[in-house]
Amino acid sequence: MSEPVVGAKLTEIGNKMFELFHLFGLFVIGAAILWASWVEVFEIIAHGGPKIKDVLLLFIYLELGAMVGIYFQTKHLPVRYLLYIAVTALTRVLAIDIKSMSDIHMLTLTGAILILALAVLVLRIGSTRFNEKDSIER
Repeated sequence: MSEPVVGAKLTEIGNKMFELFHLFGLFVIGAAILWASWVEVFEIIAHGGPKIKDVLLLFIYLELGAMVGIYFQTKHLPVRYLLYIAVTALTRVLAIDIKSMSDIHMLTLTGAILILALAVLVLRIGSTRFNEKDSIER
């Protein structure tokens, strides 16, 4: 066999191995999210019902699951979903700990939420203005 043919075969095998690893990793991450969300549901049941922190945590799990699903289908990482998850996580911290928070800590968290919301807006405007296909919107 000639050198270019061997190199092409090795490249093809490497690409297939990477694809299998990629799919396996997505399934592991998806299973971990599903497992963690069910553990949380059973803890909610054991405590007699949900509180706002529980509902917000379930939203985080839902957004993580949606992000994995979109990544699985499109092979693109939806950056906006990461920002949505961060906003939800910061909102959860704010809602849970607001009574024990200092004013500066509260302002810092709300400022971070505002910055993340502006980042989502910039991404939306940028994807519209520069006419890039947004796989989430399909």
